[in-house]
Amino acid sequence: MSELSISITIEPGCDDLPVPHYQTRGAAGFDLYAAVDNELVLHPGKIQLVSTGIRMAIPEGYEGQVRPRSGLALKYGIGVLNSPGTIDSDYRGVVGIILINLGENSYVVRRGDRIAQMVIHKFEKAALIKTNVLEASERSSGGFGSTDAK
Repeated sequence: MSELSISITIEPGCDDLPVPHYQTRGAAGFDLYAAVDNELVLHPGKIQLVSTGIRMAIPEGYEGQVRPRSGLALKYGIGVLNSPGTIDSDYRGVVGIILINLGENSYVVRRGDRIAQMVIHKFEKAALIKTNVLEASERSSGGFGSTDAK
């Protein structure tokens, strides 16, 4: 399998954090780490933007999809609010993760905790063409459960 190269920079003061990497050979996503200075308490129902302390140069035609970590979701109810969040190829700012606590207890985020994962995804651009009539389909305008068995 060929590898895509993605350049990353580490923010000043974040050299102690692990460089994002795949935990296993078959992993689709690599972990992202919390670059918090002090412990951050995420109370139930609350939302917090958490820095990863990295910037990335994702190649054109690709995106970074930020996704929750299944263990945090199952054990603590911690998710990524806009999942999957998209890091565009032309974004060069610090990657931040929008965490939400859907659990019943407060959750403490510590420096270097694995808080999310990123999957690199190739995509295609579409040409959107304005028209007055759309081609008919079997489903037509049905939505929000319209394909469920009756």
